[in-house]
Amino acid sequence: MMTPPLDARKPAQPPRVPEHPKHWIRLDSSVFWVLLGTTSLIFLSFWSLDLQLARVLSLESLARMGKFLAELLSPNLEPAFLSKLLRASLETLAMSAVGTLLATIFGLLLALPASRSFNGDPARWRLLTRLLLNALRAIPELVWAALLLISAGLGPFAGTLALALHTTGVLGRLFAESIENSPQHAATALRVQGVGEGRVFLYATLPTVSPQLMSYALYRWENNIRAAAVLGVVGGGGLGQMLSFHMGLFQMQETSSILAAMIMLVILVDTVSYFARRLLSR
Repeated sequence: MMTPPLDARKPAQPPRVPEHPKHWIRLDSSVFWVLLGTTSLIFLSFWSLDLQLARVLSLESLARMGKFLAELLSPNLEPAFLSKLLRASLETLAMSAVGTLLATIFGLLLALPASRSFNGDPARWRLLTRLLLNALRAIPELVWAALLLISAGLGPFAGTLALALHTTGVLGRLFAESIENSPQHAATALRVQGVGEGRVFLYATLPTVSPQLMSYALYRWENNIRAAAVLGVVGGGGLGQMLSFHMGLFQMQETSSILAAMIMLVILVDTVSYFARRLLSR
C-alpha cells in the first residue's frame, strides 16, 4: 500500500486575504501630522507676508506689465551694442571658467586633509579643514564679491575670486566625501606593500574617484555661469554689470538683449557640460 505524499496529508490552507492598507488620515499617522504642519506653515506664510494680490492683478498693474513686456520683446540689435554684449558675455564665461578651475584645484587640495582615507587614519587636520570649507561656502558669492571689491576694485577680478572662494568650499566638501566613500581595495594593497600615502592617492584613490570629481566640477561650472551673470550687479564685471547699468536707466531694449545673452550662455555651458559628463561616464 502506497503512502500518500506529504503534501496530501497537510490540511488545506485557506487563501491569505491581503490586509487593507491603513488610511493616512488618522491621529496616529506621522504622514497626517507632517502634512498638517506643512499646510499650516504655508497658510501662515501667506498671512504674514501681507500679499496684495488685488493690487498686483489690478488693471493698472496689468497695463504696466504689458508695456514692460512689450519693451522687453524688442531687443536692441545695433552692431555697436552687440559688440559690447559679446565682450561682456566672453568676460562672464571666462569668470565662471577660471573661478571653477581655481576652486577645483584648491578644493582638491583642501579635500585631502578634510577626509579620512582609511580606517585608522588619524586625519589630524580633518575638523579644522572642514570648518574652513564650511566658512567658505556659507558666505554667498555676492557677499564675497562685495568684500573683495574693497581690495581688488571693480571689475571681473573680484567676481572671479568670489566665485573661486565660494565654490572651493562647495567642491572641497564634495571631494572629501567622494574620497572617504571610494573603494579601498587597491589603496589597501599598496599600503600593505609599504607605499606612501601620496603615491597611494595618485595611483589608487584618484583614478577611482576622478570621474565623480570631474562631474562635480562640471556641475558647479553650470551654477557659476549663472552666478557670474549676477555678480556684476555689485560691480563684478561681465553681463551682470551691464544688466545693472541698463536696468537702472530703465533701458528695456538693452536689458532684453542682455537677458537673451545670459540665457544663450547658460544653454551653451549646460550643453558642453552635458556632453562632457556623457564622455566621462563611458
